[in-house]
Amino acid sequence: RPIASGFFLMRKNYIWKLPRASIELGSRTAIMGILNLTPDSFSDGGLYNDPEHALDRALEIEAEGADILDVGGQSTRPGSGPVSAGEEAQRVIPLLERIASAIKIPISIDTYHAEVAGLAMAAGAQIINDISGFRMDPEMVTVARNTGAGVVLMHSRGGREAIHVQTAGEGPDTIRAELIETAARAVKNGIAPEAIVLDPGIGFSKDRETSLKVLKRLD
Repeated sequence: RPIASGFFLMRKNYIWKLPRASIELGSRTAIMGILNLTPDSFSDGGLYNDPEHALDRALEIEAEGADILDVGGQSTRPGSGPVSAGEEAQRVIPLLERIASAIKIPISIDTYHAEVAGLAMAAGAQIINDISGFRMDPEMVTVARNTGAGVVLMHSRGGREAIHVQTAGEGPDTIRAELIETAARAVKNGIAPEAIVLDPGIGFSKDRETSLKVLKRLD
């Protein structure tokens, strides 16, 4: 990235290890395309509930240049209600089984339910994207370890009903410290460091001012 002095700020490169693929991070920004199989997600809720339409959209996302396809079966927007693991699985697993043989880019499952994550990995997913950072379901770390999944561990606080409670006045250092603790717990429980990506959770458990401060200090 160019900066005022005319020099470039170089980012360190990392290799994100997945069960059947690797993604290079740092040399460029990897793009995660989102496909929500929900009636109420803020961006595309209700648009892709039909299996054929959803499959067409998955192929379109890949063709548009996405590096990862992230599939979700439960909205976590403010004001949304929880969905059981059973209902979430009914929404995502049949489509995952079709998508996995149709696209080449790795598939991510956006869930905090270990049951859904396990079924998704068996259906062809390679990444578990957990907004709770392994907090909401104690079995999630076992699923991730046993499947060798790449994991996205997001910063948030509290249970399903509390993740959007905004804490004001914090600095990015607090978020960073809690993310370090989340990663350390994952590694202690057998998750390989090279399988872990951390998500600062913009808009989750932090007010707008804190989210903007975090964005300014992503490095």
